This record gives sequence, C-alpha cells and structure tokens, in this order.
Amino acid sequence: MVGLILVACLNFSCKKFLEEKSDKTLVTPSTLADLQALLDDATIMNGEKTSSMMESSADNGFYPLAGYNAIGVLQQVSYRWGPAEYNAQDPNDWVTGYAPVYNSNLCLELIEKITRDAATAVKWDNVKGSALFYRAYYFLNLVWAFSKVYNEKSMDEDLGIALRLHSDYNIPSVRASVKTSYEQILSDVKASIQYLPSLPQHTYRPSKSAAFGLLARTYLSMGKYDSTYKYVNLCLQIKNDLMDYNSDPSIAGLTSGTPFAKFNKETIFYSEMTLGYGSNLAFRGRVDSVLYASYVTGDLRKIGFFLAAAPYQRFKGSYTKNQTLLFSGIATDEMFLTRAECFARMGDKESALSDLNTLLKKRWTVADFVPLTANTSVEALELVLTERRKELLFRGLRWIDLKRYNRDGANITLKRVINGVTYTLPPNDNRYALPLPKDIVDLTGMPQNPQ
Repeated sequence: MVGLILVACLNFSCKKFLEEKSDKTLVTPSTLADLQALLDDATIMNGEKTSSMMESSADNGFYPLAGYNAIGVLQQVSYRWGPAEYNAQDPNDWVTGYAPVYNSNLCLELIEKITRDAATAVKWDNVKGSALFYRAYYFLNLVWAFSKVYNEKSMDEDLGIALRLHSDYNIPSVRASVKTSYEQILSDVKASIQYLPSLPQHTYRPSKSAAFGLLARTYLSMGKYDSTYKYVNLCLQIKNDLMDYNSDPSIAGLTSGTPFAKFNKETIFYSEMTLGYGSNLAFRGRVDSVLYASYVTGDLRKIGFFLAAAPYQRFKGSYTKNQTLLFSGIATDEMFLTRAECFARMGDKESALSDLNTLLKKRWTVADFVPLTANTSVEALELVLTERRKELLFRGLRWIDLKRYNRDGANITLKRVINGVTYTLPPNDNRYALPLPKDIVDLTGMPQNPQ
C-alpha cells in the first residue's frame, strides 16, 4: 500500500534521532545506543499518543453550549457520537497511535542483527523487551478505541486493528479480528517480561511491573478475571506505592491548579493522551454533575481533582501536572482497584474491601475516613466499581469500562443534550468502535467501522 499510516510515523519517529547525528546525514540506526535512543524519544513513545477520542466519547464530562460551539466540527461530531469522517492528515488517534508502533518494529528488526553477549546483555534485553511492550501497549489502546469489545461469541468476526508487525510500510495493512488482535497483544507483552527489569530507570521506560500491569489491563477488558488477578498481583508485588493526599510531599497543595507531581510515586508507566479531544473536554468541558456530587466532604479528591467553573466543575487532577495534558499511563491506584474488582468478582469480599480501603485511606482526611463495608461480594463489587469511576476519571479508561460493563449486561445508555437536542448511545452500539480515517480506508481497502 501507499504508506500513509507509516510514512507519517517514519518522519516523526526518526526526526529527533537523525538531527542529533553530528554530520546530519541520513543513517540507519545500527547500535544498541541508537535503538535505545529511538525508544527513549518520549515525544514519540510516551507523549500525546494514546486515544483522547475515547475520553471525549465517554461520560466523565460534558460541554456546556458555549464550550461545544468553541470546539471544531469534527470534535463536535465525535462528541455526539455522529458518523464522523476525517482524513489521516487531520489530528487523529489512529495515525498517532501507530507512530510508536513503527519505532518498536524497527527496533525489533534491528536488534536481531546485533550480537547479545555478556557485555551487552542488559542493554540488549532492555531494547528487545521495551519494543515488545510498546507495541503491545499501543495495539491495546488502538483496539480499545477502534474495535468492538472483546466478546467470545463474536471475537472471530469482529474487526480488530491493523497489526503492523514490520517497519516496511509497503506491506499492505489489513484488519485482523478482535481475537487475533488480543492474541498478538498478549503474546508481545508476555514475551517482553523475560527481558525487562523489575523497575525502570525512569517511568518513561517499560518494566516488568508495567508489563504485568498491562497484562492486567488486557485481561480485565477481556473479562478474564482469574488471569487479571494473576498479573495485577504480580504487578503490585513489585510496586505498590500510594500517595497520601493528606501529606505526600509530591503533592503541591490540593487546592493548586496542578496538584500532582509528574512521575509521582504511583506512576508505573507514563503516557499521555493526544491533544484535542480529551484535553478540550477537560479544559473547555465540565465534569458530569452526578459524578461530581458523589464526592462528599472528607474526600480529598473533591479538592484535588476539580476546579470551580461556575456553575459546574472542571477537571485538574491529571498525573501529568498539566491541566490540558491528560495522563493515561499505568499507576498503582488503578492496580489496587483492579485487584479489588477481581477479588469481588471471585467472591472474596474481605480482600476486595481491604484493597479498596487501603486506597481510600490515602484519599480521605484522617478525621473523616471510615472504612467501607459490605454484606456480600456483590455489594463489594458495586463499591469497587463506584470508586473506580471516581478515582480514574480522565485516564482514558472509562470508554473500555463502559464497553465491558455493557457486554456483561450493565445496560448503560449514554446521553448528551446539546442546544435542546438529545443524542443517545445505547449499550453495545456499533459506534463504540470509533471510525477510522476515511482516506486510510479508501487507500488500503480496510473495512470501515459501521456507524
């Protein structure tokens, strides 16, 4: 195919690396240092790469009419779940998500040409493991955004993503099934574990703890709770730090505009959403009023997460220390909530409540915190899912949560009211798989998601 998807990725991915060469000539990366430099280019591999279209399509926030009128037409259409048509050159999450995939594939091909010996083993392993992790990380984000939810009844027929496994952009792109997409993701992450260190030098870099966390995310979205528990437990065995919102020195005052430090101690792996959809919603939009009302006095998240924008509230609690860049990485608070959900679904009420209260104790004032209780594991699960919504808003996780809840019978219908007109998104609607760029579809012949 003509490489619209990956030509863009090639240009972006190699620019910084090539510009740093002393003679400014075009070269092919060939050393371990070269490959690590490609993977350490956070602009390509971490910054503004995960889907914010998912966030704007979810129900954490809404636009008042003035805010809605201030955003672009494509964003308006996406926000109301309309049949959006856009091209590859428009800012979009499909093309952006494949940029780190290209770097990953290039490194996986070139690393096999470099000898691994006792002197180079650690560096060699970090390149190999990191490239596998990054590819899986962005494949998962892409399949969450652009495919239907994993469903064992239809996963063989449901359209997944283009599994780009080579750096050669002349190889045609085809859409794999949802089943095959998830199989590739799981294969890549599990392969990465043998190469990665338990903890990274920096949370821009992958690690075993991040890989275990990514496996937990993947299996949770698949509804496989025994496997989710296995890997989230392994993740938390390596890293389980939580910030105490009462006293943690990395918190720059909960009333400040950006209270949480970037790379704070809860961060296992750092990534950001693309600018545009999600950041506009966090900045121009307002937090869902019912959601905001669920935070009561004594819950420090009510202070740390929100900024008054009368008569509503807007979100300020991203772990990026930035009001417009939204954190989408893996963090320990997410892992505690994931393990608590697994315990509850497996019937272990006490363990579910233990994990949940371990987290909430760090989120409430000391004087006001009262441990949550439940009579049954079903009640415990309800508490966990409520707190998951309140803790992980604007992380890029709500969209896949809605998809998996509805797959399992939650029957959640989303609704927008815009200038007196009501728009709805019924459970399991085709529009939960976001549209691909029109020119990519036209060029490659890949089928478009039905809208």
